[in-house]
Amino acid sequence: MEIKLNEVSFSYNPRSQIETKALDKVSINFPEGKITSIIGRSGSGKTTIAELINALLFPSEGTIEYGSFLLSSKGIQNNHEINNLRVNIGLIFQFPEEQFFNMTVKDEISFGMKYFKYKTKDIDNRVKNSLKLVGLSEEYENRNPFTLSSGEKRKVAIASILAFNPKVIILDEPTIGLDALGKKNLIQLIRKLKMRLNKTIIIISHDIDLVHAVSDNVILLDKGKVITEGDKYTVFKNEELFKEYGMHIPKMIEFSNLVFRKKGIKIGYRDEINDLIKDIYRYVK
Repeated sequence: MEIKLNEVSFSYNPRSQIETKALDKVSINFPEGKITSIIGRSGSGKTTIAELINALLFPSEGTIEYGSFLLSSKGIQNNHEINNLRVNIGLIFQFPEEQFFNMTVKDEISFGMKYFKYKTKDIDNRVKNSLKLVGLSEEYENRNPFTLSSGEKRKVAIASILAFNPKVIILDEPTIGLDALGKKNLIQLIRKLKMRLNKTIIIISHDIDLVHAVSDNVILLDKGKVITEGDKYTVFKNEELFKEYGMHIPKMIEFSNLVFRKKGIKIGYRDEINDLIKDIYRYVK
């Protein structure tokens, strides 16, 4: 599913003395089957976009298109239920494990499906399949989610969304609380969701190296406005722009730029550190 924001504005506490404009006439296209990341300093409007796309908020101005759906300040502009939209857009919050309230992984993943009155057989199959997708065995079904590691909890939260097979997945600060191994596993999972299932994925993150590792396109926000957007290599090429907005570029691109400035060797940009090392080896051989 492709999503388009058309001149979208949003304000918190409108028509009051403490009105805060979070987004100002933002137009963004999230292509189907691609990973698009939104980056920017705190308060730039990143999470507001995620909540608007998931219809937790409605635009003050402008519209959001999701195929046949149209969301505006008046809500959904056709006869479809808003719940149908939310089933197709899975939003995984910054600390999804804080929202756990069931005592087994199976009950946690199946809770939403029971609410929407899915058949028991369908629920059982979807629980097993979603766990498999995130790399957890069936043995986890009877585990207490509160006793799992941070990385395992994050996988269970993602499995809860995947059980609905949404067309769009939004991950808000997905690496928070994860160690190096957990982050590596998450990167592999995100890539699998795109390549095997052709999901449209939106990532909101301060983790520039995660964004560089998995994204096709990157959008830089500041104070509710789009500063720059495009494919990740084009966006991250502008090191001075990132400095201007108090951010840094990915470590691998920073290193490539340093090698070029110091040695005059243009080794290009790579997603993986191993590929970068191979390129350097070719030049010094």
